[in-house]
Amino acid sequence: MSEDIDLDDIERRMRGAIDALKHEFAGLRTGRASTSLLDQVVVDVYGASMPLNQVGTVSVPEARMLSVQVWDKGNASAVEKAIRNAGLGLNPMNDGQLIRIPIPELNEERRAELAKVAAKYAEQCRISLRNVRKGGMDTLKRMEKDKAIGEDDHKMYADEVQDLTNKYVKLVDETLATKEQEIMQV
Repeated sequence: MSEDIDLDDIERRMRGAIDALKHEFAGLRTGRASTSLLDQVVVDVYGASMPLNQVGTVSVPEARMLSVQVWDKGNASAVEKAIRNAGLGLNPMNDGQLIRIPIPELNEERRAELAKVAAKYAEQCRISLRNVRKGGMDTLKRMEKDKAIGEDDHKMYADEVQDLTNKYVKLVDETLATKEQEIMQV
């Protein structure tokens, strides 16, 4: 390791950024029900903030309906409030321990809004990729300064790190284009 930069680690971290982006995209709704739509919802219960899936069971009983079976009836109103305030444009209905969430049709304005949110998530991912690249380049500079690698090796590894960065930025762009197409589909 002292003689080489760990390109596998750099690629693993870049893949992690892509995985995080796909997870964020799963939470953007496209007009049909999906349990991942509520993944980002955090509920204030028991004096702490907890992810929704630790407070109840999320399911899709119909194509345009989500339901949350809250395990503790006392938390139902907190779950309802958290879903309503999550910025997803959803209006939950509380039926005791069961919370029903109809998924409304997306209008053109809301589709454009969601596309902007998707673009913001993609830009955050690109920033993460550039930070991983910067870390790799800094390591290369330090290794060259410490005489662990020569100037030619530094150039070769720098090119490899840049190629990895380009590959993953292209993947972000493709993933964003697919998600935007999915959002805009009527």
